[in-house]
Amino acid sequence: MGAGVAAGLAAGALWGTTFVAPLVAPGFSSVDYTAGRFMACGLFALAWLLWQTWRSSPALRRSLWPTASQARTALGLSVLGYTGYYLLLVYGIADAGAAVPALIIGTLPLWMMLLGKPQQMRWSALAGGLVLTAAGMSMMLWATADQIQIGAQGHFWRGVLLATAAMLSWLAFGLLNARWLKTHTRVRSTAWANWLGLAAGLGGLGLWLGGGTPASELALRPGFGLFLLVCTFTGIGSAWVAAVLWNVASRRLGPSLAGQLVVSETVFALLYAFAWSGNWPMAAQWLAAVLFVAGILASIRAHR
Repeated sequence: MGAGVAAGLAAGALWGTTFVAPLVAPGFSSVDYTAGRFMACGLFALAWLLWQTWRSSPALRRSLWPTASQARTALGLSVLGYTGYYLLLVYGIADAGAAVPALIIGTLPLWMMLLGKPQQMRWSALAGGLVLTAAGMSMMLWATADQIQIGAQGHFWRGVLLATAAMLSWLAFGLLNARWLKTHTRVRSTAWANWLGLAAGLGGLGLWLGGGTPASELALRPGFGLFLLVCTFTGIGSAWVAAVLWNVASRRLGPSLAGQLVVSETVFALLYAFAWSGNWPMAAQWLAAVLFVAGILASIRAHR
């Protein structure tokens, strides 16, 4: 359990960087961010697979590559949890800023705990974690509300809807991914991350070909080097490495407890956003973060 919790928290820390990525390298479209990130993820996954295939024995090489059925599953889940989710999120951040989408995504632990509860566990055992997490969300929303200038952002509510759609997309991914890992125990976490990464890379390529900025025009834009750096970091770190860590957490903890650790993504995302803007959290926001952590600890105790 300790290794699973550590892996889930580390995944949350990496996922949190995706909320500030569009702010670090502005001037590029949502499709360009999404396509660039997952094409980088796909290329890294392919390189890793080829390297593993080269160094493995002939008997092990077959298990490194997916079957047709596994490839179809990876492609479908990659749309829910990778390309589709992040495209909706980036559009939502563009319309509503980084803080509110981070809060909406932060409700994922509540839904995953409710929908992924082990059958043998009583609802009363989860009550403490649920109440603390809900209280933290309410406190953070109240503390952040006065910082949102809705009148200055004409598409604010559209951004809220897009962020909500992103949350629902990842919720479906989290539950289905945990179920698949539980029923396919022979597939290693790194192998599954590679297959999802390859599928996400194909999805990113399709997005770029369908609506991305042409490469010749993209390369001439100011900040293109920083854009490539952001795509590479979020593609490898926040997608591939985080996927490996999340697979470890999902296998060791199950969807209910692992889902509670998604709240760490919200905490890290808000800390990154505050650090980037130079505005550190107020006392109420720190209190909300403490409630988040308390909710995680209560959930860990309930699942022991």
